Amino acid sequence: MAREAAERPPEETLSLWKREQARLKALVVDRDTEAWQRDPAFSGLQRVGGVDVSFVKGDSVGACASLVVLSYPELEVVYEDCQMVSLTAPYVSGFLAFREVPFLVDAVRRLREQEPGLMPQVLLVDGNGLLHHQGFGVACHLGVLTDLPCIGVAKKLLQADGLENNAQHKEKALKSHDRSTKPLYVSVGHKISLEAAVRLTRGLCRFRIPEPVRQADIRSRDYIRRTLGAPRPPAPGQDRNRKVQKPKGGSEEPKDEGRPPKAHSQGPRLHGNTPDPDPRGQQQ
Repeated sequence: MAREAAERPPEETLSLWKREQARLKALVVDRDTEAWQRDPAFSGLQRVGGVDVSFVKGDSVGACASLVVLSYPELEVVYEDCQMVSLTAPYVSGFLAFREVPFLVDAVRRLREQEPGLMPQVLLVDGNGLLHHQGFGVACHLGVLTDLPCIGVAKKLLQADGLENNAQHKEKALKSHDRSTKPLYVSVGHKISLEAAVRLTRGLCRFRIPEPVRQADIRSRDYIRRTLGAPRPPAPGQDRNRKVQKPKGGSEEPKDEGRPPKAHSQGPRLHGNTPDPDPRGQQQ
């Protein structure tokens, strides 16, 4: 998710945010609440969701909020919802949720109203959960407001009290595969234990980033390009300076960019049994 800085809100707004954050924090459940979470093979888990907010390049207000639902364990996209939004609330460290979560809650609401049978049983969020200055990050906020199990998956270690970004701490972070040099920081969002959150996140990684979050990011950026008429990035091989990510456990060249098909409808979109356009073995 983008972290574009903006003008700091007035102290009255910050006070309201702090009170609301404290109120919602009291509702967080940091233990397993579903039978599938306690099963070693996650038996009973059929749908996993991912959310993302991608910014328009050079614009700290215009963005695309996306929600995707993938089948489990196949990890094929069965539903996506991308909407252009205007983030009017400024970004303040520790209060990202007040800037982005309202649009993600709206996406979950649309899914619940239009296709309740595709509701995800767990949501993965590009951000932190309990690993947060106030112990209540964006994954906690979204989980409490949607009443869904949520997992925070961050690419960088948040410098919260008692945590230091050092080699010892990095050794304890989750790695998508044994040769990965860039760890992930998984934390509880809501209604799941840390053990189950880490185990599931690892199982959802075809690449460094777990597939639900990765697909939400890919599709939101693609939606921005299509909506604003921006050109697509060059295909692999046309830009040698473009860095790509190797799939875990392999080094073969990518066959495509893992993007969704060109033909899209506006708003929510259902996917049938057509295979995900991002098969195993591709690079990001």
